[in-house]
Amino acid sequence: MKRLYIGSMNRHSGKTLLTLGLSIILKEMGHKIGYVKPLGNEPLIKAGKVVDANALFFKEALGLDEPVEALCPIVLTLDSMSTALSGKTRHTAERILKSIKSIKNKDILFITGTSDLFEGSVFGTNGIRIIKETAAGAIMVEAWNNEETLDDIIGAKEILGEKLDGIILNRVREDSQEFIKKKVKPFLKRHNIELLGTIPDDPLLKAVTVKALVNVLGGKVICAEDRLDGLVENFSIGAMDVDNALKYFRRTPNKAVITGAHRADIQLAALDTSTKCIILTGGLQPNDVIIGNARLKGVPIIIVNEDTYTAVERIEGILGKMKIREKEKLDRIRQLVGDNIDINGMLKKIGQKKEKG
Repeated sequence: MKRLYIGSMNRHSGKTLLTLGLSIILKEMGHKIGYVKPLGNEPLIKAGKVVDANALFFKEALGLDEPVEALCPIVLTLDSMSTALSGKTRHTAERILKSIKSIKNKDILFITGTSDLFEGSVFGTNGIRIIKETAAGAIMVEAWNNEETLDDIIGAKEILGEKLDGIILNRVREDSQEFIKKKVKPFLKRHNIELLGTIPDDPLLKAVTVKALVNVLGGKVICAEDRLDGLVENFSIGAMDVDNALKYFRRTPNKAVITGAHRADIQLAALDTSTKCIILTGGLQPNDVIIGNARLKGVPIIIVNEDTYTAVERIEGILGKMKIREKEKLDRIRQLVGDNIDINGMLKKIGQKKEKG
């Protein structure tokens, strides 16, 4: 069995996305896939127990037999952090390593890091120690940010050495693809670092559901309550004049428009274009014409008490924490990974024989 740590040097680089895409494809190819998330950062109460939401999702999506507690032995909560800060970390570290080593009879066991290689140090174990003590290889996933990303990759190579099996660059804009192919890939090769693939930037994968916006804003939905599963890819603040707003709205698909209840002109312009929801700040209701139009077109209107600045700030707080549990995203992830990652090259690198036909 090959243990493969999926890590990065930065938060929100796309580790979970890549792990899921690789797992789905490799399972389709006939590989027995396992999954562990040593430290969970999305606590969820399930059957009276605190579990990690991502670990539970992977268990269901991949049909894993292990209990969710084995897939994520430690969930970050105030209690677990208090235990760590009191110096009682030996048991926690042993529990994490034991959980990883207990999963057997797999071809590939993915171990997904939560943040960077150093997260978990307060508990007595981090990505570096996990890789070392479980004899795992490592694939680093980094969101492309020019030379800063290269610094991170070279740093990871210095830390991991021969344990680093390869790099995947994520969220690569189209105008950077040629540069990476002609300049970055040869540069990495000279440093004995294999570039396994580049995942293009994709608006859908950064999208958030209307329901998630309602929850984070504490808003009240006054119409089209059956459309809360819609995915919002873009945001627009409706503070401009209506003519300019309409031009912008027409160029911006699948958006949420944030504006005040008094701007009926902006709301009507939004309803005439590709809009997933309208967020009205200040706690005031729109007029009946707006509500009727929104209901007819299936566009939820969300009333929030905060001002526009505060609402935008709250929304920005959830955008980096990409959720992958919507079906549209699952389909896109599988396609992007299959089209852009050298699966056979990765399998050869980690010593697995079954290859993609």
